[in-house]
Amino acid sequence: MTPHQDDRTSRTSRTAGTAGTARRRPRGRLIAALAAGGVLLAGCGYGGENRPIDRAANGADSRPRPAASFPGGGAPEGESDGRSATKPPADYLSTFALDVDTASYGYARRTLAEGRLPDAANVRPEEFVNSFRQDYRQPDGDGFAVTVDGARTTDPSWSLVRVGLATRAAGDGADAERRPPAALTFVVDVSGSMAEPGRLDLARTSMNLMTDRLREDDSVAVVTFSATAQTRLPMTRVEGHRDRIHGVVDALRTADSTNVEAGVTRGYDEAVKGLRPGATNRVVLLSDALANTGSTSADTILKRVASARTEHGITLFGVGVGSEYNDAFMERLADKGDGHTTYVSDTEGARKVFCEDLPAQVQLRARDAKAQVSFDPATVERFRLIGYDDRRVADDAFRDDTVDGGEVGSGHTVTALYAVRLRPGAGGHVATATVRWLDPNTRAPHEESGRVEAAALAGDLWTEAPARLQVSAVAAYFASALRERGGGWERVPGAVSLAGLAEHADRLAGRTEDPAVRQLSQAVRQAGRLTG
Repeated sequence: MTPHQDDRTSRTSRTAGTAGTARRRPRGRLIAALAAGGVLLAGCGYGGENRPIDRAANGADSRPRPAASFPGGGAPEGESDGRSATKPPADYLSTFALDVDTASYGYARRTLAEGRLPDAANVRPEEFVNSFRQDYRQPDGDGFAVTVDGARTTDPSWSLVRVGLATRAAGDGADAERRPPAALTFVVDVSGSMAEPGRLDLARTSMNLMTDRLREDDSVAVVTFSATAQTRLPMTRVEGHRDRIHGVVDALRTADSTNVEAGVTRGYDEAVKGLRPGATNRVVLLSDALANTGSTSADTILKRVASARTEHGITLFGVGVGSEYNDAFMERLADKGDGHTTYVSDTEGARKVFCEDLPAQVQLRARDAKAQVSFDPATVERFRLIGYDDRRVADDAFRDDTVDGGEVGSGHTVTALYAVRLRPGAGGHVATATVRWLDPNTRAPHEESGRVEAAALAGDLWTEAPARLQVSAVAAYFASALRERGGGWERVPGAVSLAGLAEHADRLAGRTEDPAVRQLSQAVRQAGRLTG
């Protein structure tokens, strides 16, 4: 996810570094949400639907401003949970925290390769979209660059609008040395189900890859679990102990049943014992999440670790492995634990997560980051955020810094796609996207914005849009097609057949020279064969 920028004049980007004017509010609790080998980052969102714009609500003023909160933190009255299209109230704001997992796409690709269609309920479009590298411009400072662009879909009345957020990549020398040390507690599933090739062996490979990339002042602990949990290595500094850590990892062997509760609880106990003030303290769960012993409820398990999470800021990051993988359970664990999930199916994926992403993303660029997109009611008739069903933030909580957002590290990007229908003959301003975050050290609030005009949406998506926007569109339409199979999901406007998506992906794989796009093409074709 190294950000680079497509050269396109229809897009407007601005870099961060200017403090926001909103006052800072007291924090209600510690936050934590890094992820990738313990700290791999991602972004979350507001689960919007087809939303009509009331021109009389606020005239043509497009500035983000507080709106009525959602009762009970859910959807507003008359709006669905994101899985079906019901008529929503007049509203021109869409707000989400920057916190997106990628496990859904990784596991779907693995499932399709084995000749099975993924469970539609576990297909999360935002995770498909955010699984691919973007070329957004990076900011000069430690904040965000905001990119907003778009293109016209095959349905002439609808366009896709892409909101892209990027942080500066980690540099060498002094910049790299500024990042805090990492204190990672690995909780490794060694139950019988992990004996299958591609599970415990891949977990061992992943941990060894990571160990070789950690700094001397980082620390590692290892806990294993099957029917019971066992501490294999208390929190240990890497300096002078790399061989010891490798030895513990290499000695891991499978046992019997899966007691996730025992493993996660013991893992948090060890993380608290080895807590390092000022460090990035993370519990990393490597498992297929097929819990069959002890408490198997995410809520029950996380009640046991709530004190460590709230008092010490220790978060849970889930790394899924295995052809049979409980994606929904792992996601609930990570969401309840202020963490993230990813899925690793091969050594190449493990190397990316633990060797490329982890070293850069231990270094925080922002805390409690949220985004709010304000659509101009004079120009926009309807809009729909694609995906983000379970990741919504009340519009009036955007500038409430007591409401948790996402922790964002260096070199991270977040992408949100909207289907937008303009009013007939409308021109001018379409939307403004604003990101708000707290400085990782001072917690001072900052904001940065980017905007898009109607003229920027006039180009054809498949012939004139930047390549990376087209890749995002393929991923979103692919996920939408898989979700439709489960019912209760409205097709995204401008949808293309699976055969057509595969052709687009083939073309884009050559244009981008990106192996990940080639893998996307293969997955789309596999889905096409399975669905006929």
